[in-house]
Amino acid sequence: MAYIRDLESQASQSKINPPADSDGNFLLASWKNPQLDDVQHVVYRNEHGLILLNRYPYANGHLLVALGDARARLMDYSMTQRAHLWSLVDLAAALVDVALRPQGMNIGVNEGRAGGAGLPQHTHAHIVPRWNGDTNFMSTVAGARVVPESLDSVAAQYKIALPEAQKRMGER
Repeated sequence: MAYIRDLESQASQSKINPPADSDGNFLLASWKNPQLDDVQHVVYRNEHGLILLNRYPYANGHLLVALGDARARLMDYSMTQRAHLWSLVDLAAALVDVALRPQGMNIGVNEGRAGGAGLPQHTHAHIVPRWNGDTNFMSTVAGARVVPESLDSVAAQYKIALPEAQKRMGER
């Protein structure tokens, strides 16, 4: 329902969302506007990048991970930058595990339009929690996804789980 209401209010939404850069890069806009982290559902940021909820998730709790430096391809980043990205991916996976306890996860990068990237100018990773039987007929019949929890609720769960996820990261 939030998605449907969002369609009706996209004109006024620009007051809430940081404007995307001229190339439509919402990740870079979120990176540049940390004062809007709560509204943008950013659950973690450090000096290298951020972890945020996907506004149009494939499944409940779907996270995006991106560096603050926008590059089109994974190999366009330096080895050190890639290490920072994967460290954020590790933390995001730990967050999903602690907060949601899924039965599985999809973790991946879609590079380029041909690879399925919706934002090909800014490489980012998807962390998608999965449960047995979590697919539904709506995406087949109506092209709609049914997500049982609001983004605000899931973001709050992730923020509560953050210290435990960080602790787990330090133990390895």
